[in-house]
Amino acid sequence: MNLKLHKPLCIFDLETTGTNIGKDRIVEICILKVNPDASRESKTWRVNPEMPIPKESSEIHGIYDEDIKDAPTFREIASKVMEMIAGADLGGFNSNRFDVPLLAEELLRVEMDFDLSKFKLVDAQTIFHKKEPRNLGAAYQFYCGKTLENAHSAEADVMATFEVLDAQIGKYDDIPNEIAALSEFTFHNKNADLAGFIGYNDKNEEVFNFGKYKGQAVKAVFQKDLGYFGWLQNADFPLYTKKVLTKIQLSSKF
Repeated sequence: MNLKLHKPLCIFDLETTGTNIGKDRIVEICILKVNPDASRESKTWRVNPEMPIPKESSEIHGIYDEDIKDAPTFREIASKVMEMIAGADLGGFNSNRFDVPLLAEELLRVEMDFDLSKFKLVDAQTIFHKKEPRNLGAAYQFYCGKTLENAHSAEADVMATFEVLDAQIGKYDDIPNEIAALSEFTFHNKNADLAGFIGYNDKNEEVFNFGKYKGQAVKAVFQKDLGYFGWLQNADFPLYTKKVLTKIQLSSKF
């Protein structure tokens, strides 16, 4: 194994009802847990999203309403997911922009806390796009010399993603093989939340990346316009973004 791990790494993939992080739901999740001694374990769950799966989404991942009508809800498996990722770092393919934010939403929705600061995030797609811009199937062919069968099956995608990530570490001498440095390499931009609504300025202060206060420090905005915090909490923003804003708002009182 080319990766040098100091703690477990959980590579995971989600199949969902759609691509709206705040509104769509998980219909399948697979987690591959790779330990520092290179031993592995994987778990796959089909999930009842408690909403109809749009036809266009089913045509991509092959999961239809009939397939998950008797599956557990996310609330019923959430503790098992948290148990598996506890004490680990997280990785995937396009995971920083989609899978991690959506998983955080699902966990917060069932009153399970997700604290981004406890995880290093590694996105194999970012490495691929920086080095060989293509998709997962092309990455699998390029780095592993294999054809990706059953693409958009969570299990097939997650297994391929780990093989791609490990092969990337072996191929490029200028890419670190430890998770902390690799996490820095795979981030496009540093944000305080998962959806990119809150960034940082050169003083490492949280700033708004949108709206009428774009570029201004969040804490300073809340100190002069507390009503804006109330509006944000009632607006259609992801739960994790609201959690981050709440933490900043509480600190702005002192």
